[in-house]
Amino acid sequence: MIEMGGWAFWRGTLALIIGSFMVFANVYVTQPLLPMIAREFAISELQAASSFTITTLTLGLSLLFYGPLSDALGRKKIMLLTLLGVTLTTFALSFAKDYSSLLFLRALQGFFLAGLPAIAVAYLGDEYRPHAMAIAVGLYISGNTLGGIGGRLIGGFVGEWQGTSAAFLTMALVSLLCFLLFWVLLPNSQHFEAKRFRVRTIVTNVALHVRNPMLLLCYLIGGFNFFIFINQYSYITFVLEDEPYSLSAKFVSLLFLTYLSGTVGSAFSGKLASHMSQPRIMSLGTGIVMLGSLVTLGSSLMAIVLGLFINCFGFFLCHSTASSFVSKNAQQAKASASSLYLVFYYLGASVGGFYLDPFWQMGGWPAVVMGSWCVLGAVFVLTLLLGKRHAQQVTAAATAP
Repeated sequence: MIEMGGWAFWRGTLALIIGSFMVFANVYVTQPLLPMIAREFAISELQAASSFTITTLTLGLSLLFYGPLSDALGRKKIMLLTLLGVTLTTFALSFAKDYSSLLFLRALQGFFLAGLPAIAVAYLGDEYRPHAMAIAVGLYISGNTLGGIGGRLIGGFVGEWQGTSAAFLTMALVSLLCFLLFWVLLPNSQHFEAKRFRVRTIVTNVALHVRNPMLLLCYLIGGFNFFIFINQYSYITFVLEDEPYSLSAKFVSLLFLTYLSGTVGSAFSGKLASHMSQPRIMSLGTGIVMLGSLVTLGSSLMAIVLGLFINCFGFFLCHSTASSFVSKNAQQAKASASSLYLVFYYLGASVGGFYLDPFWQMGGWPAVVMGSWCVLGAVFVLTLLLGKRHAQQVTAAATAP
């Protein structure tokens, strides 16, 4: 098993960070381009946002497939094949000439993008010692935030300079480099034990995880947090491109540098877990997102940026902790447990825009924040319920003969 701090630890963790960067850069490359896509294809804000949400939808639905498939065929092989598929579909996107083609390719891309997120934490669980895994998960998820920043910067800067096709072509070249580095760096599995692939097993495992109250609460926490967090970013792009800010796509993409605080939050979550319970960290993270959403109501651009910095830190503090919590508390089939968490997570991203759009149409950004608080308040209550159940379990384990 891989210990904390050795060459194998850093080589494997770096590979997964690079793979994570590649995946999430491709997921988010369209987000700063949404106003440009709306103008180019003469469609509404909600339709333009579908070029992002269709990817998260197919990504989320595909996650249940990859976990059990990797249980049968191996972790590294599936991750490599899906990252290659991501690279090829991104190249194809640079040739899309109409909105229907763009939407189809983004949906297909989502299918391939699911491979690494579905398997990465299970790979760490197979190969890393528990303490090393907790640190590696936090660092791996920090790659999510770096990918989110990188993809949006590529989309914003290249898109404004040369258009959407050039943004996808640039993203494809970056993806090819990331794929090659991932292939070379990631250590081969040494402790993987293959299990036969059966559809019945998938259904049985999903039912098992959903019947576990702690896992179900964690799934709902992750899903509804992302439901709000990521779709706030979609609507804030339209706010900033309108009066009184009138920012161009490249300057809107700079807004996503706020994800850097999420990188800190993800890396910090593993260390914080040694001082307080993971459900309490989720409560803290959700409360921070609620605070950040309020701060964005300030009329100045600086207030919006500060609020988003706060949001990112809180969200990724909660998300990385929840992801680790699921892996630790799944009684069996850890890969499918982690995949199911991400199913809830990405389905939340896919439908959150439909929830927030009526608020946007009704009262603009202040109404979006109001709608966000309704959901985030419910999520905060769920974190408290999870904390209560977790404390009961810990007490029962401590007093058991």
